[in-house]
Amino acid sequence: MRAIDYAEIAPLLLEWYAVSKRDLPWRENQDPYRIWLSEIMLQQTRVEAVKEYYTRFLHALPTVSSLADAPEEVLLKLWEGLGYYSRVRNMQKAAVTVMNEYGGHLPADHDALLKLSGIGPYTAAAIASIAFDIPKAAVDGNVLRIYTRLGANGKDIADPAFKKEVAQALDAVIPKDAPGAFNQAMMDLGATVCLPNGAPLCTSCPLSHLCLACHDGTQTSYPVKSKSKARTIEKMTVFLIRHDDTIILRKRSEKGLLAGMYEPLHAPGWMDEDEALTFIKELNLDPLHIERIEDAKHIFTHKEWHMIAYEVKVGFPAPEKAHHLIYATPGQISSTYPLPSAFAAYRARMGMRRRNTKNN
Repeated sequence: MRAIDYAEIAPLLLEWYAVSKRDLPWRENQDPYRIWLSEIMLQQTRVEAVKEYYTRFLHALPTVSSLADAPEEVLLKLWEGLGYYSRVRNMQKAAVTVMNEYGGHLPADHDALLKLSGIGPYTAAAIASIAFDIPKAAVDGNVLRIYTRLGANGKDIADPAFKKEVAQALDAVIPKDAPGAFNQAMMDLGATVCLPNGAPLCTSCPLSHLCLACHDGTQTSYPVKSKSKARTIEKMTVFLIRHDDTIILRKRSEKGLLAGMYEPLHAPGWMDEDEALTFIKELNLDPLHIERIEDAKHIFTHKEWHMIAYEVKVGFPAPEKAHHLIYATPGQISSTYPLPSAFAAYRARMGMRRRNTKNN
């Protein structure tokens, strides 16, 4: 079988996309703000999970101006459950720049977009092509998977040089009259047909007759990706401390992991019940009842939290200022205080609705 000519894929993709494209709320128009928001939300998060967040966020902050001016706690609460909170903080920084330097309108220029906080090569190309019809290829994991399977290419997709190579190759063939449709077709093909984890639906693929991996039956051999460094494990004891109808929270530091978020009290290591009671008493709280509840695990990019937990009822409260503690009702936690998804396993016990935000 001959080597693949990537110039052949564009008309086939566009024809397929015209009848097979997904009906997604951010595709209703070419509003750059909406496209930008969707692309940031879709990083590391499933499409179905994003839809609810997208609608809620747009209702609260419908413009670049409203995003730039939003109080941090409002911003974090709207993002609560999506994780990777630096993404929305960077969005706000970029929004301030857009207000100050571009009159409140995202620039219709790929290089200018790339200079905005939190916008990398993929997002810049996605916004440029979809919102402004600029012919730049948006290369993400879906695109790399399609590209390497088409050409039976065994290069490491984690290598930035290879990503740049793929972007240049696709820039050369992206149709100048439909760059946004081309990029979205690649996104949809990777999400619905050229699936990861050894399950591509080749009989439904408009490019299968060109695909070297499909021809050889080696689809599961691609893409090739070098192993990432093993995550560190951190053991933690979490305390859901109740006083009357409130749950005790504290605010995290304004810097570092989960900066500015609110959380239930916790301590490093796994404590037995006696150690847990000592921890509570050292806060000048009066433990009336303690119960071991379910364990939980949360995976960050470079670390994992392995949590055991106790639910504790206490008598007299400690002075809030002395211990920087907040006595929040379940309603306040749901509406006001942004809680990290790291503690999602305990949402129900805090009277909050559980959200499903599993990764792609």
